[in-house]
Amino acid sequence: MTATATRAAPLGELLRDWRRRRRMSQLDLALEAGVSARHLSFLETGRSQPSRDMVLRLSEELEVPLRDRNRLLLAAGFAPAYEERPLEAPEMEPVRRAVAQVLTGHEPFPAAVVDRWWNLVAANRNVSLFLQGVSAELLEPPANVLRVSLHPDGMAPRIANLAEWRGHLLDRLRREVGATADPRLAELLGELEAYPAPRGAAPVRPPQGAIAVPLVLRHEGRELSFFSTVATFGTAVDVTVAELSIEAFFPADAQTAAILHRSLPQT
Repeated sequence: MTATATRAAPLGELLRDWRRRRRMSQLDLALEAGVSARHLSFLETGRSQPSRDMVLRLSEELEVPLRDRNRLLLAAGFAPAYEERPLEAPEMEPVRRAVAQVLTGHEPFPAAVVDRWWNLVAANRNVSLFLQGVSAELLEPPANVLRVSLHPDGMAPRIANLAEWRGHLLDRLRREVGATADPRLAELLGELEAYPAPRGAAPVRPPQGAIAVPLVLRHEGRELSFFSTVATFGTAVDVTVAELSIEAFFPADAQTAAILHRSLPQT
């Protein structure tokens, strides 16, 4: 199990940071957690020490990710509550089977699994359509799907609506950085923002009536159009499982659907 804090910070400071990140006052959090605002204030200033159950209760109300709940527990002097097993561990076999079933069942449409930092964990066969022409260096493990998407040597030259798609991905990542304050995500955001922006810098907004921001990809002289959904393991109590996301792409038009049905690699 890995639960090492990235910096030494007292519990009170960490609680205050998470409360402010969630835009909650001390009174708001106290009411949700069933404690007095005075007691919460004492916890944030270090005048009182919480029980283990109190740390977990406040973490739950603040929707703190499991990895960071362990950090709060360590700061309070308690052992971590959530294990972090590698996906290859024997006890993770049900998770691997579930992931494989979702990926295979989504074919012939592309789907991929990423971790908290957008590193590729697994993918089905038609993700290969996205990766044509991508630099081999970008695909070396752990391949980062956002880097692959927006890097000039990645998918970017083939994305017909790059300004729009780039804006969508950067906005999504900014929200994650704001919600988690994860330094690795913040570093990734800085890297992606530094990539050359398409001409006309400001992202083009989807037309009125659009149902989702599409990914429009040039492929063999045609344009494939996709929208996507994201699934997570909502009841996970393992850090690794809680941080997995499955992004499934669906055809946004009949032409894309027809091409995908014809292009699935043969086994």
